[in-house]
Amino acid sequence: MITYELKDVDFEKIRRLVYEQCGINLREEKRELVKARLGKRLREGNFKSFADYYKYVTTREGTDELIVMIDSISTNLTFFFREESHFRKLREILPIMTEMASAGERVRIWSAGCSTGEEPYSLAITAKELAAPRRADVQILATDISTRVLKTAISGIYSKDRFKNVPAASVKKYFQYGSDKWEGYYRARKELKEMIKFMRFNLMETPSSDFVFDVIFCRNVMIYFDKETQNSLVNRFYSCLKKGGYFFVGHSESLTGLNHSFKYIEPSVYRK
Repeated sequence: MITYELKDVDFEKIRRLVYEQCGINLREEKRELVKARLGKRLREGNFKSFADYYKYVTTREGTDELIVMIDSISTNLTFFFREESHFRKLREILPIMTEMASAGERVRIWSAGCSTGEEPYSLAITAKELAAPRRADVQILATDISTRVLKTAISGIYSKDRFKNVPAASVKKYFQYGSDKWEGYYRARKELKEMIKFMRFNLMETPSSDFVFDVIFCRNVMIYFDKETQNSLVNRFYSCLKKGGYFFVGHSESLTGLNHSFKYIEPSVYRK
């Protein structure tokens, strides 16, 4: 098997390109990850070196490979109902939002950086399980920059180890258990899938005018960005929220030190 040397100059070029494309800040400790994941792309594409590969992905002909490169570098590991306190908060606020919504109006949630889809499906289950006089009519937009993880999210098929935080009754109610070659896997039922729209979206882009939401989840994403990028992103999220809307970040994240207009509610939860 061919082994490629990742020279300092090539790592710097790739690091800068990834930052420009999607805001991810690849520090020196990510060098071996870049070498391993992109080395596979070099071998499959018969590239002679990282310099050769970089030259290709920065051409018009290499646009599709640039997307694959971003996919390869992105780290996507999650599970259902990760950071459970956020879903407890959501169960508290969704009935109120539903009651306040105008007739025929849906409560809209954005799962930004949805990875392989466990988060938006968890949001959908939460809305379905609300024991409120008027059940929440919720529409979820789930976005990610990685086409690879979106493919998994759209399929809605997951191994049973991803369900460690889901009650058995809910798994049975909202997922179908696989058989034969799919034994040990579950597939989301149609009623969940119909609540979610999956699409590729780069968080560095300016959202369109229809990006208006009651709730935004962007958890464990900003840790990959530097402070300048975090500032820009948080303020874009603010502009996408309705007045009174909620913004959730990961438990390891905070808006402390950033220039923003959000009101602090509780750890990792903010409001416009």
